[in-house]
Amino acid sequence: MLTPEGFAHSLALGTMLWMTLGWRGWTVCVLYLFLGQLVTKVGFAEKEAMGIAEKRGGRRGPENVWGSALTGVVCASAAAFSVRTGAPFLGLSSDVWILAYVTSLATKISDTFASEIGKAYGKTTFLITTLKLVQPGTEGAVSLEGTLASAVGGFLLSIYSYLVVGLIPTFQGVAVASFSAFVATMFESLIGATMQEKEGLDWMTNEVVNFFNTLIGASMALLVGSIILGY
Repeated sequence: MLTPEGFAHSLALGTMLWMTLGWRGWTVCVLYLFLGQLVTKVGFAEKEAMGIAEKRGGRRGPENVWGSALTGVVCASAAAFSVRTGAPFLGLSSDVWILAYVTSLATKISDTFASEIGKAYGKTTFLITTLKLVQPGTEGAVSLEGTLASAVGGFLLSIYSYLVVGLIPTFQGVAVASFSAFVATMFESLIGATMQEKEGLDWMTNEVVNFFNTLIGASMALLVGSIILGY
């Protein structure tokens, strides 16, 4: 699941989440890691033979940990600050920051489901910008199978946060988190198609794209949660 260095960084991440959101927030991240590892192993032998499997046998390193979870840590810290001071942080309540935290991880698992299921089972893969047929694993490529899996992945994490640990107080919050995660994942494909592996953009690594992906999802949740849901 993790390299030795990735495990050490995940311990630091887990400690931060436990200190800010307690065991409930921590378990959301644990579920994210479990689901991510589970879906990565789907059709892994075939993906490896095609050269499109995750590196290191699917094990995540420090760069993967923080590229996926940095946005969530910021949101969790903002929520904790709001709770402890009894005042909104940047004008936003703790509830909406928690919604953004869940959405950031739902966004990343949505992306992972889309990528891994799409590479394993995608029958027709096309570039999101031009609709040109491309090989599975191409940056910015999407498929029907991967897109449907994306919606499922984001929903699983969101509904867990509502039904099991109660971090999201309403089903409307689940809808916001799931929808924001799905839309952000589509944006991630757009970023991948237009900016990743392009000349002069060597800094736009997969981990940087993951960060922007989660940032977009969390930002959508902050906006919709505060304006429409009134969190």
